[in-house]
Amino acid sequence: MADTLTAGAARATAARLPLLDVLRGAAVLGTLMTNVWIFASPGSEWSVLQGGLTAPEPVADPSPATIAEAVFRFLADGKFLALLTILFGVGLAIQYDSAARRGDPWPGRYPRRAAFLFLEGTLHFFLVFAWDVLMGYAVTALLVAWLLARSERVRRVALWTAAGVHLALVALVTLGALAEADAGPEAPDPEAVRLYADGGYGAQIAFRLGHFAALRIEPVFSFGLLVFLFLLGVRLHRAGAFTPTAAGRRIRVRMAAWGLGLGLPLGAAAALGGPDLFVLGRYGIAPLVAVGYIGLIGTVLDRFAVPGAKALGSVGRTALSCYVAQNLICMLLCYGIGLGLAEHFGGSGPWWVMGLWAAVSLVLAVASGRWLRRFERGPLESVQHWALLRTGRPRPSRSGTPSR
Repeated sequence: MADTLTAGAARATAARLPLLDVLRGAAVLGTLMTNVWIFASPGSEWSVLQGGLTAPEPVADPSPATIAEAVFRFLADGKFLALLTILFGVGLAIQYDSAARRGDPWPGRYPRRAAFLFLEGTLHFFLVFAWDVLMGYAVTALLVAWLLARSERVRRVALWTAAGVHLALVALVTLGALAEADAGPEAPDPEAVRLYADGGYGAQIAFRLGHFAALRIEPVFSFGLLVFLFLLGVRLHRAGAFTPTAAGRRIRVRMAAWGLGLGLPLGAAAALGGPDLFVLGRYGIAPLVAVGYIGLIGTVLDRFAVPGAKALGSVGRTALSCYVAQNLICMLLCYGIGLGLAEHFGGSGPWWVMGLWAAVSLVLAVASGRWLRRFERGPLESVQHWALLRTGRPRPSRSGTPSR
């Protein structure tokens, strides 16, 4: 997430775009709205492959708890991940524009930045959270960075080809799920349940290593979607969708109208259709809703002074740190290596999970704001900035003159 999750990406513009910081903050805390259920479920990270992200069906059980959980999950699932991906494309476009203004070659040293991001993602995957997004973003960013140096026609072909391939894959998986007999939800794997409830930290790392291919299936499956959303972010940035101008405001209104007007009814239909339509909802319809979220948040901020917008902006400016921190906090609170809340509250309903999300979000909003009073960048952003400066410095040659 180097480009979209660091403040440096936004500073590449002549004037900072505050909307981007707020959107990043919303995207980071929004991804936790989905991930918190992974931490809280029996089997945790492994449960995702057994239907652990599927929301309960309020039609079958219209209790307040079931309805609240279903709505909470529906508003988040896939939408904020898509929003985060679009913003990564925006950050990449800002970096490209900055390099063009300076007259620097492109992609220049960007592959070094992507390699560092991939390393960050690898460490995050093994040490903290198996459903990390950084590794997939790093690989996709290399392709899109190359496309930015090509013509608009090449990028347009790549955008729609990636979308077509992805939608075809989603359709095939959905049709396959509909054709299969409904065997009901799969029971949690007892080995995985014991691992996250009672196993040691080293055993969890070994489990991720031993199941690397299965736990990395999402970025492989959604690679076409990642490319499409990256390039969509580039197009939105160049169209002025994030600028405080009359044209930008008009674009945001249209994004809200089309994204929410089409996406929410389609998404609700997929959610009510049951687990067989889960892939369609998360990977096919959710990106449309994400576009609507961008438009809605932007339109509201255009017209009103929103309480909490500054706090979201602080999370957005330290987004890489907050993204890793929220997963680390949830790991220590939910797994047996920490407080073991997932086992302690297992079967007690969804309210504590939603409360956990609210508490962690509040901590991150307060902590990021206080951090930025003293420092220009978040902690992990500072480490990244230092490392990239170190690797980017010219090395003295034997003659004493700098060389690369």
